[in-house]
Parts: sequence; structure tokens; C-alpha cells
Amino acid sequence: MREKRDTSNYLFSGKDLITLLIPLIVEQMLSILVGLADSIMVASVGEAAVSGVSLVDSCFVLLIQVFSALATGGAVVAGQYLGLKDEKNACEASNQLVWFVTLMSVVIMVIVYMCRNLILNGVFGQIEADVEMHANTYLLIVTASIPFLALYNCGAAIFRSMGNSKVSMKISIMMNAINVAGNAILVYGFNRGTEGVAIPTLVSRMFAGIVIICLACNQNLPLHIKKSFKYRIKWSMVKRILYIGIPNGMENSMFQLGKILVLSLVSTFGTYAIAANAISNTVASFQTLTGVATNLAMITVISRCIGAGDYEQVKYYTKKLHIFAYVGTFITVGITYALLPLILRAYNLSDMAAAAATHILMLHGTCAMVIWPLAFTLPCVFRAAGDVKFSMITSIVSMWICRVIFSYVIGKYMGLGVFGVWVAMIMDWCVRAVCFITRYRSGKWKGKQVV
Repeated sequence: MREKRDTSNYLFSGKDLITLLIPLIVEQMLSILVGLADSIMVASVGEAAVSGVSLVDSCFVLLIQVFSALATGGAVVAGQYLGLKDEKNACEASNQLVWFVTLMSVVIMVIVYMCRNLILNGVFGQIEADVEMHANTYLLIVTASIPFLALYNCGAAIFRSMGNSKVSMKISIMMNAINVAGNAILVYGFNRGTEGVAIPTLVSRMFAGIVIICLACNQNLPLHIKKSFKYRIKWSMVKRILYIGIPNGMENSMFQLGKILVLSLVSTFGTYAIAANAISNTVASFQTLTGVATNLAMITVISRCIGAGDYEQVKYYTKKLHIFAYVGTFITVGITYALLPLILRAYNLSDMAAAAATHILMLHGTCAMVIWPLAFTLPCVFRAAGDVKFSMITSIVSMWICRVIFSYVIGKYMGLGVFGVWVAMIMDWCVRAVCFITRYRSGKWKGKQVV
């Protein structure tokens, strides 16, 4: 009979995990529901508007992934310092993170404005004139929110490293309330169409970024940033952050770049395919929201255990958080299956777009319940432990071969269209899952901490 494990001295109690996870789930759910509300509101303008906004949002997801990856680098470094009970260096890591990422985001914003025509015409390929018009309007306004997205991601990572996810949840509630209310007023009240969706997005992101950084300046917090506009780069600390952040950022950005390239293929299938793909992406995000929340919690928990040098706790929390991810995914997928007819009706899609979205979401939901946590939650253990290169290489190679090449093979040449693109994505999940399970069991990810 197996002995009962004594977890009384472990870093996180069951209550601590729930306290960390629930706000993260609420925050993810709010983000998805607001995205759903945005797309429904802009759908009142027409399928071309839905398609134009979704094309630009796919690029912004790329930027969000980059900032999130760099913030994860800061969270891992700060978390490992907290595990070592070195609060001074943990705070320094937080300060360097905020300044470095914010300065980088300003440069990116300028580049996006300068390359606007290349993004619209080069990346997306040949799109219809009305789709391009809506995409251009949305891009012009929302690009100004890039630095504030960076600030919010950094601030949220700092609070999560402390095990406090309630702050980012509360700010997310206010941010999304501003966004939805602004959309409703401008789209329905003033008939502003795409502008009515873009302006509240900008204002809400400005609000979130400024507020969370102001809160992170509280000097009484275990992790805080300096109340000063004077910044001196500390390369030793930035290198530690970038050691985690760059491979993670390359993995995430290549992943999103692959989606954008595949999106150019989807656009060749017609406006109905772009709309079906956009709706499917939004609803599919809801299907995996508990998994995404668990990923964020995994970084916080495992980095602290690694800093403390306790691999027994790493093993224990890895198993416990995976169970949570699976249970949560079963629930969210079940909800989407039950509400799918209502959701599709709300979008007022054409019959072709609705049928395609239904097939896609049934496939995605079924596979998510089996494969997703192993493909996306398990590698968070490696990142938190400092073993970032294996995850990066595996993910990039798998993405280019399965998600990109086979999208063209199955979608275009085998004639499955937009559904074939999603089949190729599931192939990518399977390859990742096998590689990450093998890596975890080998134990080669241990002993790579960055502090």
C-alpha cells in the first residue's frame, strides 16, 4: 500500500493553488467572452468586418505572445529568487523586466506603423477590398495600444510570481467592462462600425497597463518596481530574463507566425472560410481556457520549487496541476458543445460558414480533452526549470512541418479546405505531446535553473 505523502511543509497548499488558479480562469474567461462580444458586435457590420478585424487580431496575438514570453522570463527569474528567499534580486528582476520590455514595445509600435501596408498586403495575401478597408482602420487605431499591452503583461507576471493573481483579475474585469461598454456605445449608439470596436480596445488597454504598473510600485510588496523614471540596464539580470524569454518568445512567435501564414491560405478559400476560422478560434480559446490558466499557474509554482531545489515538489505539483487542466478542459468543452448552436446563431453566419465552424469545433474540442495539456501544459515545467531550448526546438519544428506544410497538403491539395488546416494543427499537438512526455520522463530538464 502506498504511503500517504506529507505535504504540510510544501510551498503551496491546496487552498493556495485554488486561490491562484480561480482568478486566472476568470481572467482568461473574461478575455475570451469580450473577444466573443467584440466579434458579435462587429458582425453587425458584416462578414467583411469580422474578417478584417480577425486578420489584424491574429497579428496582435503574435505581439501579445512575445510580451507574454518575455514576462514569463521575468516571472521565472523572480520566482526562482523567491524560492531562494532572495527578495532583493527578485525585485531587481521585476524592475528590469518592466523597463526593458516597455522600451522594446515602443520600438515595435513604430515598426508596425511603418510596415502597415506590408502587413495588410504582403502577409495576408490577396484579400477582398472591403476586408482590407476594415483591417486598415482597425490596425491604425489598435497599434497605439502595444506599449500598454507590454506594461500589463509585465505587471501581471510580477503579481503572479507572488502567487497573487487576484490583482490582474480585478484589473481585467475593469478593462473588459470598459471595452464592452465602449463597443456597445460606439457600434450600436453611434454606428461607428470597426472604429467602434478599435477605440475601446485602445482605451481599455491603456487603463490596464497604467493601473497595474502603479500597483506594482507599492514598496511593501515582496515583489515591486522602483518609483523612478531613471533606468539603468543591468545586463546580468536582463540576460537571465532573456535566457528564458527569448526561446519562449521565439517558440510563441513562430507558433503565431505559422498561424498567420496558414491564415493566408485560409483567405484563399473565401470570406466564408475566414469567418468560420475566426469564430472557431474564439470558441476554441474557451475550450482550452482552464489549460491556459493552469499554464500560468505552473510557471509560478514550479519556478518557486526549482528555486528551493525541491524536485519532489516539482513532480507533485506537475501531476496535480495536470489533473486540474484535464478536468477543466472536459468542463469547458462540454459547455461549448451545449451552446454551439446558440453561439453560431448569434454570429449570423452564412450556412457554409456555420457548417465549417461546427465541424472544426467538434474536432478541436474532442482532441483538446485528450492531447492539449500534454502538448502545452507539460512544457511549462521545462520553462520554469530553465530548460527552454528543447521546448523551443520541438515546438518550432513540429509547427512548421505539421501546422504549416500539412495545412497546405491537407487543406489545399487534398481539398479539405479550412477543416484540413485544423486537422494539421491536431497533428502538431500529437507530435509535441510525444516529445514532451519523453523529455519529462528522461529527467534531462533538471538542474538547469538560472539563479
